[in-house]
Amino acid sequence: MKKKVILGFSGGVDSAVSAIILKEQGYDVEGMFMRNWDSMLNYDILGNPNNPDDICPQEQDYNDAVEAAKIIGIKLHRVDFVEEYWNKVFTHFIEEYKKYRTPNPDILCNSEIKFKCFLEKAMEMDADYIAMGHYAKITHNPLKLFRGKDRNKDQSYFLCMLTKKQLEKSLFPLGDLTKKEVREIARKYKLNIADKKDSTGICFIGERDFDKFLKNYLPAQVGNMETLRGEVVGKHEGLMYYTIGQRKGLGLGGDKGPWFVLGKDVKRNVLLVGYQEDQEYLYSNKCYASSFNWLKEDFEEIEVLAQFRYRSKAVKAKVKRIDKEKIEVRYESFRAVTPGQAVVFYQGDEMLGGAVIDEVYQDNIRRLY
Repeated sequence: MKKKVILGFSGGVDSAVSAIILKEQGYDVEGMFMRNWDSMLNYDILGNPNNPDDICPQEQDYNDAVEAAKIIGIKLHRVDFVEEYWNKVFTHFIEEYKKYRTPNPDILCNSEIKFKCFLEKAMEMDADYIAMGHYAKITHNPLKLFRGKDRNKDQSYFLCMLTKKQLEKSLFPLGDLTKKEVREIARKYKLNIADKKDSTGICFIGERDFDKFLKNYLPAQVGNMETLRGEVVGKHEGLMYYTIGQRKGLGLGGDKGPWFVLGKDVKRNVLLVGYQEDQEYLYSNKCYASSFNWLKEDFEEIEVLAQFRYRSKAVKAKVKRIDKEKIEVRYESFRAVTPGQAVVFYQGDEMLGGAVIDEVYQDNIRRLY
């Protein structure tokens, strides 16, 4: 009897080709389109649409998914996780910004929605596995998660908070393919979305203006921009709208080159900025992190490769366990390690787990991040 797989079917080329591969491997495949965001929430506080010319991308994606499912020959379900997404992802996103941190909602969406709510729904439908179109590789005996073959598309970073229980029921059909190869398969099967543009941006914002969206939920608290030497050089619109290392959108000029965000003095509501000559302040070599998730055997101290941002290089690091939830990470000097973001750990291509960055230090001196 064929094993049943419920596939996250988004209306994009990756999920469609995943369905083709799973069918060729002999699985009984059904697709499930997730509705995670109420498009009516893309209106400002006065009820005006953020972009009145928009055709709801979510509905367009669903229409694309319906057509692709017909071509591939699989049943397509539609499920609504709007309430769950609001409570478990978006609320956390806003709370983190209130703390002047920079969260990663895609990681939380994976652990709380795609591999939890979706998984639970799939099990109710008697599925043996769920599958997603992520560029990552998995083995089940033994259970291990690896970077995808396509290093430019590798998404293992975003899977760092998945548990062993979630991964045991998960398949990633695209792990051994490049994006180019995926599109070639889509064209071979004459899929309607073979050349569809990849989605970009945070899922509930899309390609809209991020600051404008955020201001619908968080009021601005204007304050000074200061250099590390205490010189006031401008005004900021609210600390939560800026991220460590940011270069664009500061509205500052001068003949010394571009300005950068160096830090946030929360107590004084001051945004610390500087020129190229102040870049040293952006570097650190130690951080503390919490919400620690680990897929391997327990440890007190271990040497790993640490990746601090999606697509950034991984650097040598030593992780020390402080308690069940908290760790200390010492690493080669690295730029703009940011509270609220994830630090993800690897040994070679194997992804070992991750944690959320809380405090950042350079030679035991805490940075005002």
